[in-house]
Amino acid sequence: MKNIAILGSTGSIGTQTLDVIRYNDDLNLVAISAGSNIALLEEQIREFHPQLVAVWSEIKAKELRLAIADVTPTCKVVSGMEGLLEVATIESSDILVTAIVGMIGIQPTIAAIRAGKDIGLANKETLVTAGHIIMPLAKENNVSILPVDSEHSAIFQCLNGEKDNKISKILLTASGGPFRGMTKEDLELVTLEMALKHPNWAMGRKITIDSATMVNKGLEVIEAKWLFDVEPSQIEVVVQPQSIIHSMVEFEDGAVMAQLGTPDMRLPIQFALYYPKRKYLPGDRLDFSMLSEIKFEKPDMDTFLGLKFAYDSLHVGGSMPTVMNAANELAVAKFLNKKVSFLEIYEMIDFCMQHHRLIENPTVEEILSTEQWVYETIESRWIS
Repeated sequence: MKNIAILGSTGSIGTQTLDVIRYNDDLNLVAISAGSNIALLEEQIREFHPQLVAVWSEIKAKELRLAIADVTPTCKVVSGMEGLLEVATIESSDILVTAIVGMIGIQPTIAAIRAGKDIGLANKETLVTAGHIIMPLAKENNVSILPVDSEHSAIFQCLNGEKDNKISKILLTASGGPFRGMTKEDLELVTLEMALKHPNWAMGRKITIDSATMVNKGLEVIEAKWLFDVEPSQIEVVVQPQSIIHSMVEFEDGAVMAQLGTPDMRLPIQFALYYPKRKYLPGDRLDFSMLSEIKFEKPDMDTFLGLKFAYDSLHVGGSMPTVMNAANELAVAKFLNKKVSFLEIYEMIDFCMQHHRLIENPTVEEILSTEQWVYETIESRWIS
């Protein structure tokens, strides 16, 4: 029996992780956290009976305690950052799935690593902003960082058994998002409703917008640098619109290994939970007789600036990836609330990167203070 804790159980990755647990009798949920979706959280508690639940707001936590008092009196409900840290480090868990969105995931992930928990990593902001802290810490504590993101899981699978073979480059695939092929002039007319319609994947609202701007792929480039210990020049983004090839690795002899499959996030989630074993997973399979072609394109980095900003921040290093990530988080939140236009997301990121005073090797405290500087800078310039 493997015991699972999840940060962000009501989001897209969190609910699909629960699907995997639901299918497998040898997986047991011991702790979960959520932001404010108390109704869904209550349903999850009644079905899975975790020992511990964290809610960000203490007011919501009190509401939840009253709602579940009749069926799960042994379930402890906690709140705030202390609550997230408690879920991350609960003694009974074997692996923590970090499905929470945003830089709020950094401190719980660090705490879990120090507690000896393996990490099923779906919170890309953790490595984007603190990869220089996370990866050495995981090695020091003999903890596995198992990527849950489909592209990084694909790379991880391609590298399985290849430890002693030199990587020439990583080919990180992208669908291109809903606006592939559009010009900057086209993007001036983009609405929120248009941006939320991803052609291939069913994801949360924030990551769907990130896919449309290609910021998400940029964050994945930064994440790949830390996960696989490669240089930025060794990471090439390739647009593969059908989302059939999830990513590839080219070795020094020219051989390219690829991982293929239908667009189903449950596959990388289950692979991380059972690694190094594979288990049956219900769902659609690729039908190669019906697959007439697989297309590849170069990404348009002049139009979709999210990818360019990511490479720029990675080359500068230090606190710059934190600036890019934090500016994007707030810009997307404003776009989701219809306070700014689609192209203003790029403007906010660019402005903050241009005006930031670099910190070469930031501590966690400096990463969080940089995030605060970004928020204050944007709020002072873009008044909603």
